[in-house]
Amino acid sequence: MSLNFWQTVPKLLRPGVSRRELLAWASLDFANSGYTTVVLTAVFNAYFVSYVLSDVAAATLLWTSILAVSYLLVMLTAPMVGAYADLRAEKKRLLVLSTWGCVLATALLATVGQGMWLWAGLLLVISNVCYATTQDLAAAFLPEIAAPEHLGRVSGYGWAWGYFGGLLALGLSLAWVAIAQGQDWSAQMVVGGTMLVTAFLFAVVALPALAQMKDRATPASGAQPLGFWMKASWGRLMRSWAHSERQVDLRRFLVCVFVYHAGVHTVITLAAIYAQQVMGFTMTQTMLLILVVNLTAALGAWAFGFLQDRLSHRRSLAIALWFWIVMVLVAWQAHEAWTFWVAAHFAGLAMGASQSGARAAIAFLSRAGHEAETFGLWGVAINAAAVVGPLTYGLVTWFSQNDQRLAMLVTGLFFLLGLVLLMTVDFDRGRNLVRRASEPDD
Repeated sequence: MSLNFWQTVPKLLRPGVSRRELLAWASLDFANSGYTTVVLTAVFNAYFVSYVLSDVAAATLLWTSILAVSYLLVMLTAPMVGAYADLRAEKKRLLVLSTWGCVLATALLATVGQGMWLWAGLLLVISNVCYATTQDLAAAFLPEIAAPEHLGRVSGYGWAWGYFGGLLALGLSLAWVAIAQGQDWSAQMVVGGTMLVTAFLFAVVALPALAQMKDRATPASGAQPLGFWMKASWGRLMRSWAHSERQVDLRRFLVCVFVYHAGVHTVITLAAIYAQQVMGFTMTQTMLLILVVNLTAALGAWAFGFLQDRLSHRRSLAIALWFWIVMVLVAWQAHEAWTFWVAAHFAGLAMGASQSGARAAIAFLSRAGHEAETFGLWGVAINAAAVVGPLTYGLVTWFSQNDQRLAMLVTGLFFLLGLVLLMTVDFDRGRNLVRRASEPDD
C-alpha cells in the first residue's frame, strides 16, 4: 500500500476505525490467499490428479466432486454462521476458530500420499469449509470499517494486499520445490513441504492480525443457551431472506454473483490442471504462471477499486466480466505457451476486479446490523457457484473423453450469462431501499 494511500486513509474509514485496524483486516486477505493459491490453484490440485489418482480416468471429476461437497457444506452453514455472528456479536471469535481449522487441515495435507484420495478428500473438505467461513466473516467487517462511499476502494486495497500474500506463499513454495528437486525427493515430500509452508504463513499472519480487530456489534440480548442462539440465528436468517423480497436488486445481484462466480471458481480450481494437461507445463512452470497471475490480480483489485467508486458498481463489474470472456476465448484456442500467458494475464486482472468488486457491491447493498447475514447469503451464492462451476467442468471432461478445451469453452458461458444478469441490477435503487428498510429484531 502506498504512502499516499495511508495519508488518505482516515477519509476512507468510518469514525473510530484506525489505520492499524484496517491493516489487520487487510492482512486476513493476505494470510488466507496462500491457501487458494497453493492448495486449490497451483499445486495440490495438479498433484491430486496426476499423483494421488495417477492413471485414473475420472481423476478431474473426483477432484471437482470433493470440492463440490465442501462447498455444499459451506452453503448450508454460511447463513447460520453469519446470523449467529450478528446475534452474538462474535465474528472475531468465529474467525479465530475457522482460521485454526484451515491451518491445521492444510498442514495435514502434507501426509497425503499416492492412492490416499479418501484422506485427501476429508482434509480438503475440512480446510475448504474453514477457509470459506473465514472469507465470509472477514468480509462482514467491511461495512464496519469503510465509509459507504469508499467501499470499492477499501475492498480493492484489501483484496490487492491479499494477492501479495498469495504471491509470498507461492514464492516460498517455489523455493522449496527448487530445493527438493535438487535432492531428488519424492512427489509427496515436495508437495507436502508446500502445504506446511502455506499453513505456517497463514497462522503467523492471521492470528496477530485478528488480535488487532474489533467486533463493534453488540449481542441482541443477554446470555442464553447455545441451542437458543442457533434457533434464533436460523429464524433471523429466514426473516432476512424474506425481507430481501423488498430488496429486488440485492436478490438479482446475488443470482448474478452465483452465475459468474461459477466461472471464477472453475478457473481457480482447474487452472493448474489445464496448464499441465493441455499446455504441457511442468510444476515449476505452472507455479511461475500462477505467481505472475497473482501480480496481475493484485493490480486488478487495486485499479478496479478506484473504478468502482468512480464508474459505479455495475460498470466496473461489467468490464471485469468482459475480461473473463476474453480470457476464456484466448485460453480455448491457445496452442503455444505465450498465448496461454496472455490468457493468464486477462484472468488475473479479471479475478482481482470481479471478486473484490462483488464484495464491495454486497457491502453497498447490506442493511445496518445485518452485515454478517447478508454476507452469509453472499456465501451461499459463491459457494453454490463453487459447486456448479467446477463440477460442470469435471462432467464435461468425463463425457468428452477428457476434452479440457471444450470444458474451458463451456466455462465462458457462466461469464456471458453473468454479464446479462448484471445489466438488470440497479445499485442506486438498491442502496435507497436499504436506507429505508427497517425490521424489528426478536
